[in-house]
Amino acid sequence: MNKYVIETENLTKDYHGLIAVDKLSLHVPKGKIYALLGRNGAGKTTTMKMLLNLVRPSGGSIYLFGENHSVFEKKSSHRIGSIIETPAFYENLTAGENLEILARLRGRHRKDTVEHALSVVNLDKENRKLFREYSLGMKQRLGLAAAVMHEPELLILDEPMNSLDPVGIHETRKYLLQLCREKGTTIFISSHVLNEIEQLADVIGVINKGKLLEETDFEELNRRRRRFAEFEVSDINKAALVLERAFQISDYAISGNNQLRLYEKIDLRADINSAFVKEGITVASVNVDSGKLEDYFTELVGGEGIG
Repeated sequence: MNKYVIETENLTKDYHGLIAVDKLSLHVPKGKIYALLGRNGAGKTTTMKMLLNLVRPSGGSIYLFGENHSVFEKKSSHRIGSIIETPAFYENLTAGENLEILARLRGRHRKDTVEHALSVVNLDKENRKLFREYSLGMKQRLGLAAAVMHEPELLILDEPMNSLDPVGIHETRKYLLQLCREKGTTIFISSHVLNEIEQLADVIGVINKGKLLEETDFEELNRRRRRFAEFEVSDINKAALVLERAFQISDYAISGNNQLRLYEKIDLRADINSAFVKEGITVASVNVDSGKLEDYFTELVGGEGIG
């Protein structure tokens, strides 16, 4: 049995000389949550559209469920649910009426297909409201209901947290984790909400200018993310001189206007704190932490973060 639900080999999309996706080779394991990270325009949505046969690749191969799907086969479409960009529904119909149409087209997987899909995204109490009256967050939740109502084996979700409030983000994360852990659903997701991805993903891929920079599981990433001690001080320049002259420390970084991250001799932080105080430097706080996903992403692609 193939261990990858999605696998691509040198997947490429060329828009009249503009390379949107450049020889991308992805490996999405069965029963895992894979997060594809990248800035706007990095190629995430184009990649997902090629997987769903919404955009034709210029080159390379796509394998879904272990089979070559350069020609998307109807027999596999029912095994996949998706949200790509903003979900589209009939404006003059309710959520239930919209899902009822989809249920008739796809076939029912349970007697209460529509009711169950609405309940899992907490829209079952809003069924009298027309779609045009929905907020952006409610529209996004209805898109998720449509994606999961036929109980697919694979979910492809392009920015599913968009427009959701904090409660909606929490509920969506909880539901996706439940789908993956309890039902074995494979989830391929892109997102700008990196703190949520840290709590959600098993594997990440980082794409930049159409190229895959790295693909790694979170266990390996956690081993590699550097531990540091962060000092919040009143005089960052004077504190840096103390580190270099008194402790011969060179592996440090300045974060913000008054935060200094120390990557070596972390166990000496009490002595360092005392030295700062003796030099008249006020220390507001000292924390030990490891690098966040945002830091990792920024270092990998260079420059600014994912936003």
